[in-house]
Amino acid sequence: MKPMGPIPPWFAGEEGMLLIGGYGAASLVDEAGDTPLFAYDMAIVEAQVRRFRAAMPPALHLHYAIKANPYAPLLAAMAGQVDGFDIASGGELDMALAAGMDPARISFAGPGKRNDELEAAIFAGVTLNLESEGEGRRALAIGHRIGKTPCVAVRVNPDFHLKGSGMRMGGGAKPFGVDADRAAALARAMIDGGADWRGWHIFAGSQNLDAMAIIETQAATLALAARLSEAVGVAPPLVNLGGGFGLAYFPGDVPLDIRPIGVALDSALESLPDILKPTHFAIELGRWLVGEAGVYLTRVIDVKVSQGETFVVVDGGLHHQLAASGNFGTVVRRNYPIAIANRFGADPAAEPVTVVGCLCTPIDRLGDKVALPPVQEGDLIAIFLAGAYGASASPTAFLGHPSPREVLLG
Repeated sequence: MKPMGPIPPWFAGEEGMLLIGGYGAASLVDEAGDTPLFAYDMAIVEAQVRRFRAAMPPALHLHYAIKANPYAPLLAAMAGQVDGFDIASGGELDMALAAGMDPARISFAGPGKRNDELEAAIFAGVTLNLESEGEGRRALAIGHRIGKTPCVAVRVNPDFHLKGSGMRMGGGAKPFGVDADRAAALARAMIDGGADWRGWHIFAGSQNLDAMAIIETQAATLALAARLSEAVGVAPPLVNLGGGFGLAYFPGDVPLDIRPIGVALDSALESLPDILKPTHFAIELGRWLVGEAGVYLTRVIDVKVSQGETFVVVDGGLHHQLAASGNFGTVVRRNYPIAIANRFGADPAAEPVTVVGCLCTPIDRLGDKVALPPVQEGDLIAIFLAGAYGASASPTAFLGHPSPREVLLG
């Protein structure tokens, strides 16, 4: 038997049925028409936003990284909750604008921006987080051609990383951003070239549960932003401090306490060097805002035994939940929290089961030797922490299975 991660504290059952946003899981499936189904509870997202606002300095901006979950109704709701959207493609630009976000509050990061993407962003007035000198040259040339001044920040590849992060985005050779020792020169060149200078984007890592590591990284980020700004000779209008706030996905994970991060950041912002005193600051979060709000519901198609091991076969799989299968950014596969939605809270059976998807590949495992109540055909399996990097980060076209349904509650 292998342990699973903790079910987020937002969820409860009623007469053995998992409730999501106050609705029974089975009724949500009936209303949607079938499984697999992603159900997102907007009330949980709003609670996370309130939690952030209560813990962080009042002047700190909150940006949503829409790559975590770009479901259109969710984006429309998020536009009224956060201070900006961070995007990473021309497609996400279209989504952000369709959600009603002011282009002046959208920033566009990501290596390999095509010229048509740069042109669309410049035309709309979106801030480009430049990833290279070449991208800066192309932005200036495009702006000159279409008669629009590019709004640009420089994404910095810092000379440090966020210790213990699930994915390191800084320190060492990286495809992301401009190395710290060249960032000021690029910023100066963009200002001299007539661009509208918008500041720095410094993202050192993601998915971190160590508050002290995040505090240390934020302090280093502020020091780097000050040093670069002094070299440029201009105060940056905005410094995006990155994110890094993680969620407790796996056995033994302890949820991140963001309150000490807010205390330390408030103190740091009160004692800024002169070059940063006019500057606004933002934190960019994705999974921390929406991850716990989502539940993936998939129906049991078959229960079979092979050489003494019981396999529960469902109609979903890694084509919708690549992360839960252990194939998205993890080295050692561990179990997300999982339950039988229609027997929520029931005692587990004596023998563990392995929950597998419907794909013809041995890596399509959603729960490896987990303790569940006795499973029957037709049961609903619930996989938690499915609100981030689910449908949009999974190979939905693999083997031609239907795309998952999605619903926003609240």
